[in-house]
Amino acid sequence: MKAMRFHAFGSSEVLRYENVDRPVPGTGQVLVRVAATSFNPVDDHIRAGALAAMIPITLPYVPGIDLAGTVAELGADVAGFEVGDPVVAMLPLDSAGGAAEYALAPAESLAPAPRTADLVDAAALPLTGLAAWQTVFELAELKPGQTVLVNGAGGAVGSLVVQLAVDAGAHVTAVDAPQHADRLRGYGADRVVGPLDLGAGPAAVGGPFQVVVNHVRLSPEDLARLTNHVADGGVAASTAGPVPEDPARGVRSASLWVRSDGSQLAELVAKVDAGKLRLHVTAHRPLAELAAVHDDAGAGRLSGKTVMLAP
Repeated sequence: MKAMRFHAFGSSEVLRYENVDRPVPGTGQVLVRVAATSFNPVDDHIRAGALAAMIPITLPYVPGIDLAGTVAELGADVAGFEVGDPVVAMLPLDSAGGAAEYALAPAESLAPAPRTADLVDAAALPLTGLAAWQTVFELAELKPGQTVLVNGAGGAVGSLVVQLAVDAGAHVTAVDAPQHADRLRGYGADRVVGPLDLGAGPAAVGGPFQVVVNHVRLSPEDLARLTNHVADGGVAASTAGPVPEDPARGVRSASLWVRSDGSQLAELVAKVDAGKLRLHVTAHRPLAELAAVHDDAGAGRLSGKTVMLAP
């Protein structure tokens, strides 16, 4: 089968599209015929070796943490899935494998694919959806009626955070560039504003807020100013660097390290099928172009979520 792999850490030039043996599912594993994977920024960091200490991987490594496809073969002790079932998964960061014709997935990472979305587009859901879910419901412990500021709301994770928060009954202020405004209003955000001017203070955007979710890379000084946007007793949840706490005001901070969870992914799929969660895919590209996608990401040329189509 064809797969994209790298045999050493480095630039996008280390990615090779080559013939490899088709994997065989072991106990508790499912072999999936891949329809698509997607690009996530962490893919770039893993390939470059920047996360080698945190995510030990075995080389050669097949990237592609997101997976959408159909069940091709079941390993021993796997229940709940049948050959031919359309499925999605977030694969383990240390082994991944979605950038190939076939991929192995732990059965506990799998969920039935959405019925209301194209299977290839469903590859945009797993990692970003789980990151959004775990940020909203585990880190922030969001409750109905709370006020929420989402900084970087137009991005892949931020868009899903907005929708999950709206569905949970929160009052959401979405912050991002103007080109995202109409889409964010369509998600149900109460207020949509342009890039956050931290110097203007929280009142300028209707704050402070009981929950602040940050997806924008900021300097340590700006992260500290973001603390002021959190109301007394509130929480700042960030996927882009820690927001300092303020114990005197009861402000706590939480950072995300996303994990695979088939049960949570099934909840996300149910929301997609119920029309409560919309996927925003901006490009479909063949898997053979993955190195070019890594280049585009590094140069800031990716305009949104890119899905990679398996051969």
